[in-house]
Amino acid sequence: MRYAIYFTPPRESPLTRLAASWLGRDAFSGAAVEPPKTGTLVPAEIAFHSAAARRYGFHATLKAPFHLAAGESDSSLAEALAEFAAGVEPFFIPRLAVGQLDGFFALLPAAPAAALNRLADDVVVAFDRFRSPLSEADIERRNPDALSAQQFSNLHRWGYPYVFGSFRFHMTLTGRVAGAEAERVRAALDEVFGPVLVSPVPVDGIALFVEPEPGAPFTIHSYSQFAPQRERKSA
Repeated sequence: MRYAIYFTPPRESPLTRLAASWLGRDAFSGAAVEPPKTGTLVPAEIAFHSAAARRYGFHATLKAPFHLAAGESDSSLAEALAEFAAGVEPFFIPRLAVGQLDGFFALLPAAPAAALNRLADDVVVAFDRFRSPLSEADIERRNPDALSAQQFSNLHRWGYPYVFGSFRFHMTLTGRVAGAEAERVRAALDEVFGPVLVSPVPVDGIALFVEPEPGAPFTIHSYSQFAPQRERKSA
């Protein structure tokens, strides 16, 4: 069993519901969801392109999947996450946009988002005590020969290469897509997500995801709200 700490909007958010439809699965319930209708891709094509992202659910990685350290439990992790969230002030991402990162499509901040980076940094450090050390097989799965020196160091120290200076907030929607097919997928994503991406995205909670067994879909174990404040800050 593995756990991960991810950002995702609340279950009732229009963005969450739309993303669940695109991915074909609701990470809150684990239930299958009907795909959206587009003028570019048929449902089978959406299912094909979203397959790699579907298992993980709609999310942005803050603390990558990990096995629990000895002496910890899912309840102690969930309690610590709720306590952490109670000390975080909500903010918002002014705008997310469809973009490509390393060949796959994702929702990315349209402008630099310092508050997101600070949140990710804090989560990486605060919850490392819950993470069991990586095995040699875990390290090899990250293709260490392709990592930079800093990413390799991050992998060994924090269990994930893409933290701190290597972190880039993204909410994955597809596997890798290239060429003319990428143009078709981009058109479909713009059609589906364009109407909801005109609004700022509140960052007012954090989710604990769980993978019950290797290869199983990740679902949301618990969702912790951030502390309220009178005025939201921009990311």
